[in-house]
Amino acid sequence: QMMAMHNTQGRTWSLMLVSLIIFIATTNLLGLLPHSFTPTTQLSMNLAMAIPLWAGAVIMGFRSKIKNALAHFLPQGTPTPLIPMLVIIETISLLIQPMALAVRLTANITAGHLLMHLIGSATLAMSTINLPSTLIIFTILILLTILEIAV
Repeated sequence: QMMAMHNTQGRTWSLMLVSLIIFIATTNLLGLLPHSFTPTTQLSMNLAMAIPLWAGAVIMGFRSKIKNALAHFLPQGTPTPLIPMLVIIETISLLIQPMALAVRLTANITAGHLLMHLIGSATLAMSTINLPSTLIIFTILILLTILEIAV
């Protein structure tokens, strides 16, 4: 059904993006296994995914509709003296996008796994101290695990 509404180029992008989403989801779910390594916590892995996709999208955009692609560098109604500065700012903004996306994915995955590890360690440490507190912390850990799966 998703493929029916796209042309040939859209089908190629759809297949690639669905494959990427499945790959990221499965590698992130690896982090829920005890003593396992999640590849998406490494910035190099995320940059290796972000840069080729970003470059492909930018190159395809420039190849197919160069006038529309160049129009993104200059907002409509910009005063003439600001044009050179805005073009430079928009170019830098475009070039920083893959790095920003990779850093965001790395930070989100690392923060979630770190939080789960800290609460899990606290549950084990408190298991000998107080049973009601341990059950509350364990419940929070289960809810965070469900949140990690959902996100």
